[in-house]
Amino acid sequence: MSDPSEIRSDIERTRRELGQDVDALADKVNPAKMAHRQTDKVRRAVSRVTDRVMGTASDVAESAHDAMDTAGEAVAEAPQRVTSATRGNPIAAGLIAFGVGWLLSSLVPASKPERDVAEKAKEAAAPLVDEVRDVAKESADHLKEPAREAVDAVKERAAEAVDTVKQEGGAAASEVQSEAKHAAERRME
Repeated sequence: MSDPSEIRSDIERTRRELGQDVDALADKVNPAKMAHRQTDKVRRAVSRVTDRVMGTASDVAESAHDAMDTAGEAVAEAPQRVTSATRGNPIAAGLIAFGVGWLLSSLVPASKPERDVAEKAKEAAAPLVDEVRDVAKESADHLKEPAREAVDAVKERAAEAVDTVKQEGGAAASEVQSEAKHAAERRME
């Protein structure tokens, strides 16, 4: 690697790689992007919790479809089942009536009181949403100064690295020149 053009290309390659590393670090410690990543993380966590509690949309659709199929079958078979199950057993008749009522109530749209309860639950959860938002904002605020310091440190290290590359490149170029000069002098002798 004594060829000056090889040394120059090596220096340029090192500069490019260093520039890419500095850009990647700056992007990683950018407060806006850090906050965005944290927000995405919170959204994913909330989504997972919601899916666990409520089920995914496909689960709900499948459950509704299954309920409709079951309801159709139950309605068709209801007279025979009720007759055979309730002969001499009033508790069974009550349970069957309760089950049929429950099934039918699940097929009917939500009533006003049910919607009111859902709205109250939503209102009760609103402060939690605000609290999560405030915590995320506070986290972003706390990260600003360390991020600034990290950016400054990266800039400083990058400047030092550039100076080192320049010095080493200059020294290598001088050495190559000197050796080339000595080689030329030896040939002349």
